[in-house]
Amino acid sequence: MIKLYGSGQNFGLPDASPFVAKAETLLRMSKLPFERRPMSFSRAPKKKIPYIEDDGVVLGDSTFIRWHLEQKYAIDFDAGLTAEQRATAWAFEKMAEDNLYWVLIDLRWMVDDNFDKGPRMFFNAVPAPIRPLVVAMVRRQVRKSLHYHGMGRHSRADIERLGTRSITAIADYLGEKPFFMGDRPTSVDATVFAFVSGALCPVFHSPVQQAAWSRGTLRRYVGRMTARFFPDYSQIAGCEAAA
Repeated sequence: MIKLYGSGQNFGLPDASPFVAKAETLLRMSKLPFERRPMSFSRAPKKKIPYIEDDGVVLGDSTFIRWHLEQKYAIDFDAGLTAEQRATAWAFEKMAEDNLYWVLIDLRWMVDDNFDKGPRMFFNAVPAPIRPLVVAMVRRQVRKSLHYHGMGRHSRADIERLGTRSITAIADYLGEKPFFMGDRPTSVDATVFAFVSGALCPVFHSPVQQAAWSRGTLRRYVGRMTARFFPDYSQIAGCEAAA
């Protein structure tokens, strides 16, 4: 059985990491049996999550996990899509992963109120005497990563503008379609669902969260995806499961 490693359910989301949520959604879409396991960065092949173990093979990165599932199990998540549609789906996927993701990281880790409600809990297992030092060290590392990426070089207002623009683009393209590319879910839905639910998450307050919540099409979309692929959840990111 495939084993999926992540950080676990948090903040009303399948996983605190949208990349883990994406991988889990792909596995649920594939209908292959799998089980969730707590991650260990020492075992992660790329020192990040998600990663899977499948018949003794350990593989990291949600995109390569998808390709592994397609190649090994003869699954085409995008069956029926034209070349143009596949290109459009890939572009939206990379916008979410390489732009919106860093907006969400900044808003969760660099905004003190959000950090205190969210990521700070990840340090609860650290011994109390050294916990403040570890928290400060990790937050500095996250700040450096944001700076190296480029997102951290922007003002708070500009980061929020970038995130809102991505949310608007996703909502406008989705429109009232049941799924991102039309009447049935495809691979891009695993990504869009994971990142939109992360943006909608009511735990983390920001203009980006407000912009996402203001778009009923996004809330309904998360509800549809929840009902179809996460029937064990009554809601995700505050969005009720709906047919």
